[in-house]
Amino acid sequence: MNILKKVWNVLAIILVVYLFLLSIKFLGHSFKLFGKDFAEATIQMTSHPLMGLLIGIFATSLIQSSSTTTSIVVGLVAGGALTLGNAIPIIMGANIGTTITNSLVSLGHISNRVEFRRAFSAGIVHDFFNIMAVLLFFPIEVKYHIIQKSAVFLEREFAGMGGVKLFNPLKAVTDPIIHTLDRVFGAIPFYEVFLLIVSLLLIFLSLAALIRMIRKLVVNKLETVINDYLFKNDFLGLTLGLLLTLVVQSSSVTTSLIIPLAGAGVLSLKKIFPYTLGANVGTTGTAILASLATQNEIAITVAFSHLCFNLFGIAVFYPLKFLPIGLADWVGKMATKSKKNMLVFVGSYLGMYSIPIIYLIIIEEFMR
Repeated sequence: MNILKKVWNVLAIILVVYLFLLSIKFLGHSFKLFGKDFAEATIQMTSHPLMGLLIGIFATSLIQSSSTTTSIVVGLVAGGALTLGNAIPIIMGANIGTTITNSLVSLGHISNRVEFRRAFSAGIVHDFFNIMAVLLFFPIEVKYHIIQKSAVFLEREFAGMGGVKLFNPLKAVTDPIIHTLDRVFGAIPFYEVFLLIVSLLLIFLSLAALIRMIRKLVVNKLETVINDYLFKNDFLGLTLGLLLTLVVQSSSVTTSLIIPLAGAGVLSLKKIFPYTLGANVGTTGTAILASLATQNEIAITVAFSHLCFNLFGIAVFYPLKFLPIGLADWVGKMATKSKKNMLVFVGSYLGMYSIPIIYLIIIEEFMR
């Protein structure tokens, strides 16, 4: 009976984690249904670096995938629809636009003020890193083009290499369900809204179950295993974030996975930060492979510019990690100081990301 109980616990954990990952994929898919084509058309409208930066944020907020945005940009550059100079600011904006999923996951802890403070801080530390990196490197890039020059150097070093397509285990186990839903319910009005609601409900339900299991496992020394092995030091945390993101090809998924651990107090904000940096680097792999397959020099340069931007950001803000970590911790504390603060902070944050979706819905209704 004891063995059966352990087997059941393992199977239950696998099922709940799968449902949690599936809900995140549902969320990303619903965002893409809202406006992948619209995002692509919007990207093509850029003609000024600042406009490109804003469009990068806007487009990625719609489709919730910096990898997808970068891949779209790579395709447009390869086809001559976008210049290299206009593409790089879009890539920088894409880093900011992809982080809302973490914060949505943190809302699963909102009933517990202490857990929500830890989870919300863990969700937004990624934002602060990306925003600070953009604030520093955007004017430098416009003036001196250091990211572009570095990417050109890398493109020359990798010239002649062909792209390869990595097996994505997450897609293998989630895409069949998503495709089935699309076939069965895709024709109903406002299907994307329906899928968005389902994904949010599934996130909160699976998260609640996952939190309960984590608490039980913490008693059984899970906290020791995570802190002493997986996140023993910053290098291991960064490597884990990078490798997981390369495998699942989504930084939203890998960074969302640790939000429940943060909420439960298993992982500290200091240990989460290097992990998010690794995820930022890992998410550039998809576009790099896609660009190498095109054999287009400028397209490859664009993909490497995403990598260079993240590496430069890490080079500056990892030594200054007290800035993004401190700001994320402060916002988490202020947001949970009272119910009024919680509504203001969370509402403002989520409202900032909901503007592109609301705008898209209005435009689509107007065009009908």
